[in-house]
Amino acid sequence: MTNPITTNEATAYDQQFELSLRPQRLSQYIGQAQVKENLQIFIEAARRREECLDHVLLYGPPGLGKTTLATVIANEMDVNVRMTSGPAIERPGDLAAILNALEPGDVLFIDEIHRLPRAIEEVLYPAMEDFCLDIVVGKGPEARSIRLDLPPFTLIGATTRAGALSAPLRDRFGVLLRLEYYDEAALTEIVKRSADVFEVAIVEEAALEIAKRSRGTPRIVNRLLKRVRDFAEVLGDGAITPAIAEQALSLLQVDARGLDHIDRKLIEGMIERFRGGPVGLDTISASIGEEALTIEDVYEPYLLQIGFIQRTPRGRVATQLAYLHFGYELPDQT
Repeated sequence: MTNPITTNEATAYDQQFELSLRPQRLSQYIGQAQVKENLQIFIEAARRREECLDHVLLYGPPGLGKTTLATVIANEMDVNVRMTSGPAIERPGDLAAILNALEPGDVLFIDEIHRLPRAIEEVLYPAMEDFCLDIVVGKGPEARSIRLDLPPFTLIGATTRAGALSAPLRDRFGVLLRLEYYDEAALTEIVKRSADVFEVAIVEEAALEIAKRSRGTPRIVNRLLKRVRDFAEVLGDGAITPAIAEQALSLLQVDARGLDHIDRKLIEGMIERFRGGPVGLDTISASIGEEALTIEDVYEPYLLQIGFIQRTPRGRVATQLAYLHFGYELPDQT
């Protein structure tokens, strides 16, 4: 009898599989042409000078590949990457331990860098500018400052809310790169590449259909591909055809514009309960049972991008495009 796979083994397998979907070099990274072109120049210049790459801030909506790009940058520089997140660094000592463990030239990636405590930011400033740490030891009259030298390193910060960064921290990044939503052609290429990794056959039209419904986001396109693959294995012969893709995506409640049931709840709530707005974010949050931060960071950016809602000084407003897409009669403009 075959031994069942343990939970730890399954988790490790899933993590390895996720990593296999991620490109390792800029030449493998699909989309973000302007970002890649600029990075290629900055990396090549740093390599020729035998210096660290300047500190990099990656910002834009979630799921666009900021973490992947940090790994790609480290690989292009032939250095190691150490990953952490803003909320995980609670005390100056936590940051000091991370920085002291770096080798010369290494990349330190801090996700959600806008959530760093202000006290940590103060410690980070000299580390970024002068590659040193000023640590205060003791309290009161016996307190003294110790300066620790650090190896040269590259800090890569990632955030979905660049405006939430303090100006002093933001100004210490030499390279600021905004990641934009992907177009259908780039997403279709990502679908086909991921399908090759999954070793599943996919028809071009099916790949395009999945790409169209992925909200311009690689993370979502890979998630949808996994679920469509499940339907193909159970309801078909394993190959992803246009018919299988259409059926699976319909059952997953993802419509032709990539909107799911939460988007529908949000837009329909605005139209049916508040006559299309204007309505405040907290009111929308309470009416549909979703956290305001989740709406603002996850759902709202795409709805703004496709023109289904607008922000006004008085609140959010559903647009005519939203009314037409969800089959509502346009409001009387008189």
